[in-house]
Amino acid sequence: MEQMMEFMKGLDWSPLLISLKTGVVATILSFFGGIYAARQVVKAGPKTKAVLDGILTLPMVLPPTVAGFFLLLIFSLRRPFGAALYGNFGIKVVQTWLGCILAATVIAFPLMYRNARAAFEQIDANLVYAARTLGMSEMTIFWKVVIPSAGPGILSGTILTFARAMGEYGATSMLAGNIPGKTGTISQKIAMVIQDGDYGTAGFWVLIIMIIAFVVVLVMNLIGSGGDKHKKRW
Repeated sequence: MEQMMEFMKGLDWSPLLISLKTGVVATILSFFGGIYAARQVVKAGPKTKAVLDGILTLPMVLPPTVAGFFLLLIFSLRRPFGAALYGNFGIKVVQTWLGCILAATVIAFPLMYRNARAAFEQIDANLVYAARTLGMSEMTIFWKVVIPSAGPGILSGTILTFARAMGEYGATSMLAGNIPGKTGTISQKIAMVIQDGDYGTAGFWVLIIMIIAFVVVLVMNLIGSGGDKHKKRW
């Protein structure tokens, strides 16, 4: 017990704080971006829908290191866009917490988009038609009819997005690096201490990630059971 207390006192909690902050901000960005993108894709024609869906889903099927490579090409200070961004606005992405957010958002975004799109496509069109006959604007219909009807799917996507953003490693390590107390997330901490042979610290952070993952799965199951409670069981 004393050894455990000493271990906890000497533990650096910054990876948990950085991961939580990154997950929350990336989830907020993915939430609004994913809903907007899903709405536009659902309204698009078949060919346009296929192209947009492929582009928006691409980060989910690519290795995270590939996404990190492209992000590094764009935002590196040695590249025109990254240099202009830093020179004109003082915004630096590489090896900063902003890089953590950007990498996590890009990797987690497809989960939010796919869930939101699936939820929108399952909405009864008659609800929208009825709202239009009542004189409601398209924006009002979207926020007061479409979003509540697609609520469970959007909530599921939000939870999955947060979990994916918190556990992101490949793109984050390439774009933001692993700077302790600044860009060092839990995933990067685990990889770093494993290389140093510190399996005790690695095991602790693995346990934290497993607890978070279990909570995510539990919440997802509760959402699913809530939507199925009125269905007959056989």
